[in-house]
Amino acid sequence: MQNAESILVIIVSTVLTLFLVTLIVVLVLVARLISAIKRTVDRAEQVVETAGEAAEMLKNASGPLALFKVMRNMVKAFEKMQK
Repeated sequence: MQNAESILVIIVSTVLTLFLVTLIVVLVLVARLISAIKRTVDRAEQVVETAGEAAEMLKNASGPLALFKVMRNMVKAFEKMQK
């Protein structure tokens, strides 16, 4: 009976060792993945902030641009009437 118990202890300890090594490798990979995701999120936040600033600038400039659009439409209408 001792021989069978020794074999079972060796098998269980080997499986446990493999499980622990695999778990450590997976945890390291997950940590790297989380780090990469964090960097990507930071970059995305910067892009959103930049886009927000650009949209705000265009919103503020829409008043003067609207005046130029109206003037352009008036010139086009005048040119149409000349033809």
